[in-house]
Parts: sequence; C-alpha cells; structure tokens
Amino acid sequence: MKRRSLPVAAALAATAALLLTACGSEDEKSSDNDKIAGADVGDGGGEAKASTSPSPSQDVDRPDLSLPSDVKEVFEDWKTGDATKDAVLKDAGFSMTAVSRAITDSDAKSPALSFYYKGTALVDAVEWVQTFVDNDASITGAIRYYSPTVSLSGNKTAAVTLCADESKAFNKFLKTNKVDRSAPSDNSYVYYVSRLTLNAKGVWITTESISKRGSEKCTP
Repeated sequence: MKRRSLPVAAALAATAALLLTACGSEDEKSSDNDKIAGADVGDGGGEAKASTSPSPSQDVDRPDLSLPSDVKEVFEDWKTGDATKDAVLKDAGFSMTAVSRAITDSDAKSPALSFYYKGTALVDAVEWVQTFVDNDASITGAIRYYSPTVSLSGNKTAAVTLCADESKAFNKFLKTNKVDRSAPSDNSYVYYVSRLTLNAKGVWITTESISKRGSEKCTP
C-alpha cells in the first residue's frame, strides 16, 4: 500500500509515534518473506558498536544531514568487516537520515532526498515527507537502526535489510510545539528491505524500498 497524506486527525493521531517510516511502501498483507533483489541473504553482522552516524567513505560533496538537537539517531552493528558492504550500509544509513533531515526542515524538496534516493524510492520518500509538511508536523526523540544485512549482486547492486526502533520517537506539532508521546507497541518496530545501486559518484543510492511494521524480525 502506497503511503498517502491524510488529514491531521487521521495521519498524526492514528500513527502516533510511528511517523518515521519513510522511503517506501508498506503492505500490511505481506509476509516477512517479501524480498527485494535477494535481501535477507547477505551477512550484515560484525562489530557490535553503536554510532550516532555512519561516516562517508567517498570523497563526494554530500548534502548536510545534521539534525536538530532534539532528534537523535543511533546505528548499531553498522560494520560487517567487508569494505564494499560497509560502504553500502553507510549510504543506507544516510538515506534514513536524509528523510529525518527533510522532515525536520519541512522540505519535501530537500536535496538530501534526491541525493540518496532515485526512482520509486524517491517518489515515496517525497510523498511521506510532504505528509508532515501538509500537517505542520515534525519529529522529536530518538530512533535506533539495528540488525542490518547486506547482499551484493555484482559490483553495482545491493540489497539491505534493517530494523528500526521508533519507540522513543514522537510526532511534534509545529504550531503548538505539542509532542504526542504515545505508548510504544509492536508497531514501533519497522522492518525495511531496500535495493541500492552504485552511481557514477560512488554513492549507493536507494532505488526501491518496502517496510513492514510489527514484523517478528524486529520486535523484541
């Protein structure tokens, strides 16, 4: 099901603390076996270290991904020990941050989105950010990304799966500065499957992505 903008009462109240899911479609009828380009095959394990942001590996003029002081992101186990897979993961992480940056900037035309997304993934990400813009909303709190896997197909295509913990992330209404601190649930945990391709600049671009809330792959 494509994500669509909804009125404030529906889009913000109904989704509560779960508005961070972006860059894709979510099919509530799909199973955990849904895949993109061989996802769930690669080995995303590695060093058990958490970082606030993955570091870029290419000498490329990248968009600013800094976030407001009230928005935090943590990337756990974001290294596999394989240089190519680690480069894929870094850009996959940047793509998630790009959405957060666009939301907090209230800018569906953010250069960060068009830098890290192309094709249907860009369309979906823009539409999702526009939901916030239309409803004068933003985000606050912390989101944790964890359990990544990477599968390579040749030299320029990869599939990434990862989990997101949004239990400490909340909607913030800009006009009133009110924060909707809804209680976490299984739906606070999101499973992502994405396809990435390597562009001419050496950046791994997300071209397709799907997500599923409450997946047993991610829930505690």
